[in-house]
Amino acid sequence: MTLWSRRHALGALGAAALCGTARAERFAGHYQPQAELLADGVWVVRGSDAPIGFDNGGAIANSVILASEAGPILFDCGPSQRYGAALSALARRLTGKTPALARRLTGKAPALVLISHLHPDHALGASAFDPALVGALPGTIADIERDGPGMSDAMFRMLADWMRDTRLVLPGRRLAPGALTIGGRRLTLYAMRGHSACDLVVKDEQSGVLLAGDLVFHDRAPATPHANLAQWRASLDQLSAIPHGLLVPGHGPVDRDGSAIAQTRDWLTWLDGALHQAAAQGLDMTEAGDMPIPARFAAMAAARYELQRSVSHFYPAIEAALLPRIDG
Repeated sequence: MTLWSRRHALGALGAAALCGTARAERFAGHYQPQAELLADGVWVVRGSDAPIGFDNGGAIANSVILASEAGPILFDCGPSQRYGAALSALARRLTGKTPALARRLTGKAPALVLISHLHPDHALGASAFDPALVGALPGTIADIERDGPGMSDAMFRMLADWMRDTRLVLPGRRLAPGALTIGGRRLTLYAMRGHSACDLVVKDEQSGVLLAGDLVFHDRAPATPHANLAQWRASLDQLSAIPHGLLVPGHGPVDRDGSAIAQTRDWLTWLDGALHQAAAQGLDMTEAGDMPIPARFAAMAAARYELQRSVSHFYPAIEAALLPRIDG
């Protein structure tokens, strides 16, 4: 069976499993992304702050649209072909604050699609675009080539018909850190790591808006499936040193007061210490996932969910390091 026919079969099986009346009524069949103007020629398209689920079609990551004379520049393009197409259509319709900006943007197809990292809620929407228009750092391209098929299959199982026509696309444009100008829009690209092995950060020089990808979560608990916590905290130090205005996190509301980097660091530091302490006390994984979460994180969306996921990601290695074997 080919990869494509296998995914079709997975989608069909998932659709059959999810065909209860209530769930079928919640399947809208299309996405309706909405854009918020942040600065001249910069829009954010907010994702849901919930975990990936059938009800949200996997559209949980933030995307950004930047105006340029060559056409829109997209930063992260969502979880599926349908989402990528809806985001592209939205970008074509947008107008800016001035007639000149409206003429530069309206009606043009995207000139470039930037992928921040490998995770499917950010990257699988690339299916809607010519791979030559999709850019990522070399490390991210390698990550997608290695892990993309498995993550794509998982998305088909979870989201069924939301994923129809989605295929895995390897970015065809290899990005490098430094200055990048597209259609008169000046960007600075940064290569960092920690949330994944390779995380792209972009600063729009015209507006000062910083696109942090999943290195920053705001009022939403950080996800850690490929995380290295020490590297992540080091990247947060790098982000703090970049002069910027507004910051668009990978998940959660736009950071308007400069608190999101510190909040992300606070969660990661607490998580690292709490997991090591739980293992040292002999708690099993279920008990560690049920440990109290500090009150300062009470407003964070998906906090318990992400804590339990992080236990599954980190706990075996922590236990192996802390607890000596007794059978040797």
